[in-house]
Amino acid sequence: MWSCKLYAILLSVIYFAFIGLLLWWGIVLAPWRAWSTRESLVPLPNSTAQPPFGTVTVLIPARNEAETITQTLNALQAQNVNLRIIVIDDQSEDNTALIARQHGTTVISGTVPPVNWSGKLWALQQGLQATQTRYTLLLDADITLAPGALAALLLHARKNDLALVSLMATLPVERFVERLLIPAFIFFFKLLYPFSLANNPASRVAAAAGGCILVETEALRSVNAFESIHGTLIDDCTLAARIKHAGYKTWIGLSHGAYSHRGYDNLFQIWNMVARTAFTQLNYSLVLLLVCTLIMTSMFWLAPALAIICTDSACLLAWILSWMAMWIVFTPTLRFYQRSPLWAITLPLIGTLYLLMTWTSAFRYWRGERAQWKSRRYGVTKYD
Repeated sequence: MWSCKLYAILLSVIYFAFIGLLLWWGIVLAPWRAWSTRESLVPLPNSTAQPPFGTVTVLIPARNEAETITQTLNALQAQNVNLRIIVIDDQSEDNTALIARQHGTTVISGTVPPVNWSGKLWALQQGLQATQTRYTLLLDADITLAPGALAALLLHARKNDLALVSLMATLPVERFVERLLIPAFIFFFKLLYPFSLANNPASRVAAAAGGCILVETEALRSVNAFESIHGTLIDDCTLAARIKHAGYKTWIGLSHGAYSHRGYDNLFQIWNMVARTAFTQLNYSLVLLLVCTLIMTSMFWLAPALAIICTDSACLLAWILSWMAMWIVFTPTLRFYQRSPLWAITLPLIGTLYLLMTWTSAFRYWRGERAQWKSRRYGVTKYD
């Protein structure tokens, strides 16, 4: 009897392993090519970096950013574009506001966020009230723009009649934990929000990367941003969806012209960064979490381990095809980050870590905590 049960379990494992194989090749062959890095934007050379689009207002929400904001402001002031820079000091406990004023920027002293507002969105709402220009650049305090990056954003928006253009900033990959997990973070984001679909006006998919978003001020006001999304944690993609579904065109892409100078010293920091919104991506649903767990187990463990589970020729071929698909889909992101394709071997470990981060996010939610960021805790509310 026990042998029959073990045989049934083995058949089930092999069955799910083949499902994992099909899922990998579904990603490879899907026409929108979510794994591709073809959607990218290159900064304009200095000789052509002055588009005649008038003044841009830059809104930088900043809470305890004294260590990062100097580099951000210096890079902005080196852009060959007429800028008005507004730093909204979100009740910092350090010298953020002082440093910003020393750089000649306008500083708004932010007030306490109203109930159910996230701190970042409330800061941006206060900054928007002081914005009169055609374009608004929403920029995180740790994002550095290379010379000509903002000009490239403006030109891309004008040429393609885009109301919103967003760059997925390049994240640091200096430390081992960053090399292991950061390219995969971008890879998973692109699987969740395929850029080619997000950039297609006929598709309902919408995406943006909150670190760098150039948007028409009129579009922001027409969708009542940021009030209409005031309690969301994944505010960048929610904002893009509001604008796109209102009939505007949006675009998101990768770029080495925008990069974050906020590194991650250890696994714990990346863990918290992912766990902050991972369960939100699943709409706080236990069913979706269990389905996600089953899918990731079949893709990241069972399919790559088929040669160990089953030794016949069909399983061996499936095992080879699984690793081939994993290499095909992960290599473009690794190359974008100038990493060796051999890092694809670590995908089973990476997938396991990200799954555990998602479960951490769920456990935090179940105990009444939606997220924690910059010493603020966002509890579960009726908004959820």
